[in-house]
Amino acid sequence: MDFAPNIQSAGRSAIRRLAPALGAGLLLAAMAGAQQAQASEGGASLYLLGSGGPGAAILPPLKGVYFDNEVYYYKGSGSGDKRFTVGGNVVAGLNAKILADFATVLWVPETNLGGATIAIGGALPVGNADVDASTVITGPRGNSIGRSASDSATVIGDPIITAALGWKKGDWNYQVSTLLNVPIGDYRKDELANLAFHRWAFDTSLAISWHDEKSGWDVSGKGGLTANGENPHTDYKTGAEMHLEAAVEKAFSPKWSAGLQAYYFKQVSGDSGLGAKLGSFQGEATGVGATAAYNFKIGHMPATLRARAFTEFNVTNRLEGDSFWLGLTVPFSMKMPAAAPN
Repeated sequence: MDFAPNIQSAGRSAIRRLAPALGAGLLLAAMAGAQQAQASEGGASLYLLGSGGPGAAILPPLKGVYFDNEVYYYKGSGSGDKRFTVGGNVVAGLNAKILADFATVLWVPETNLGGATIAIGGALPVGNADVDASTVITGPRGNSIGRSASDSATVIGDPIITAALGWKKGDWNYQVSTLLNVPIGDYRKDELANLAFHRWAFDTSLAISWHDEKSGWDVSGKGGLTANGENPHTDYKTGAEMHLEAAVEKAFSPKWSAGLQAYYFKQVSGDSGLGAKLGSFQGEATGVGATAAYNFKIGHMPATLRARAFTEFNVTNRLEGDSFWLGLTVPFSMKMPAAAPN
């Protein structure tokens, strides 16, 4: 009997499940930097909204080492009367753009530890942040300035460490995941454009996915909380943040799938510290978007190309903008299932 088709099917299934699991909180969370001026210092949140899409709770079903590369673009703006604290500066009329690349490696050492799959990984963001402010109201030392300013830089952000436990029961998948921001990236003191947070941050999330291979439908939800440390340079303590997400996707063939996503963000405790010059500055936002994926092969290895696009509304204390990202997921190595004896 030829078991090659079964092995190839397992590989395809692995990579389909890998894409949302690998690229979600780990990679895209590292992209906050200067791109989304929400109610956190510099507009930087460890967890990036919209990353918990289709298959959010699904981990790779095979032991191995997996790689995901994301190219991300964001453009957002705030009206002239909206004020933000960025790099110790209080600014108004803020506009931000970011183009960055995020490489992630995920190691799956065990897929049946008491019925659970274990995953450990890390990501590093590298990219360009471009920020303009029509008015710098006060500088980092509290001096009044009253002029426009712009800043652009290509930098390396803070590395992100992640760990996850996942369970599968029939068509239902469950996952508990964590993210840890390690503040050792290229932080530009007192500047507007940054990718690095320069603070410790920790996120815990719970995701549930109903994934029916036969019908091709995937319905996923994810929620979590982010705790933030203090930036020692600006004395700014970002408050705790809550994020909720939902996604529905339909596979139209073994190669193509597409769906819709939505997210909701709310800061559940205020900012504090000497650097929080605008007070608690709690934020809130809602976003909707679409996603599509294409499964193919690179040599003998299965791969997935996934695109996502979002727009925001009902925004408070943050920039309102649009984002687009394109990700490629492929295994470096997978331990394929052994063929049954003849």
